[in-house]
Amino acid sequence: MSQIPLVWYCLLFIALCLYVFLDGFDLGIGILFPFAPSEESRDLMMNSIAPFWDGNETWLVLSGGGLLAAFPLAYAILMPAFYMPVILMLLGLIFRGVAFEFRFKATRSRRIWDYAFHFGSVLAAFMQGMILGTYVLGVHVVGRSYAGGPFDWISAYSLMTGMALIFGYALLGSTWLVMKTEGATQSWGRKCASYVLAYVAFFLAIVSISMPLMEPRIKQLWFTSPNIFYLLPLPLASLGLILGIWRQLCRGAETSPFFMSLGVFLLGYIGWAISFWPWLVPFAVTFRQAAAAPSSQAFLLVGTLVVLPLILVYVSYCYYVFRGKVSQGGYY
Repeated sequence: MSQIPLVWYCLLFIALCLYVFLDGFDLGIGILFPFAPSEESRDLMMNSIAPFWDGNETWLVLSGGGLLAAFPLAYAILMPAFYMPVILMLLGLIFRGVAFEFRFKATRSRRIWDYAFHFGSVLAAFMQGMILGTYVLGVHVVGRSYAGGPFDWISAYSLMTGMALIFGYALLGSTWLVMKTEGATQSWGRKCASYVLAYVAFFLAIVSISMPLMEPRIKQLWFTSPNIFYLLPLPLASLGLILGIWRQLCRGAETSPFFMSLGVFLLGYIGWAISFWPWLVPFAVTFRQAAAAPSSQAFLLVGTLVVLPLILVYVSYCYYVFRGKVSQGGYY
């Protein structure tokens, strides 16, 4: 049996994880933006993400394009289910990009672009959370087609996961400010991180409890022996990281809260991936059933394995060059 579908399955999950990591703090900055204590703080917030923000969507493009190319059946089922939230998410990202560029050039209309940046970030994060919640609930599939309605993505659970992701990204954004800024902006970021951390813990507990209750297969996976002993370290490590973030914030640490926040996201992501293995369309289509022809996947994989390391090297070099604290300035 060819292992190329498994390689593509792992690549898609890695790309999605990298998007959450690299664009999460970016969106979090936008979510927190209008609440900053001063105009100087908002300038610092913008400058802190200026070298990185426009490359973060690369991983979102890779996830969507890879799904279409490597797993066309899953793409054909999932996209009709998520057309509207995906379009709204993209509109939010467009608003963010336009506002980012225009804000530095504007004078009288700067406040308009401030709020465009904020609401675009909130909209993008909220739609991503709603897509995640709908995916967890599952989509209605008949045969090889989506059979649900255009508004099935709107539910109490998806609204909850949408709010959860807003607070999660706000945690990444606030701990990023603690790491990258100084003075009043850093102090404000530390207060924000302490505040949103409680909400992140609350929503993470709700999702962790609700998923096994809603789906018997997930409950059986997590709560039967010997799996429970293998998987128990994941929620315990998440709890430890949340307590560690709180402690590090209180002790005045600058770097560790951000990386520990990424750890919380990583553990949650691993738990989600384990819960839905090997399904690409939850409990309807596996990644092997959705895979394109082996020759097509192999051809695409060659190009991906050439380009992907180059992207990783560029991203790593960019973060290395712009390491350290951000300086005050009106332009980037």
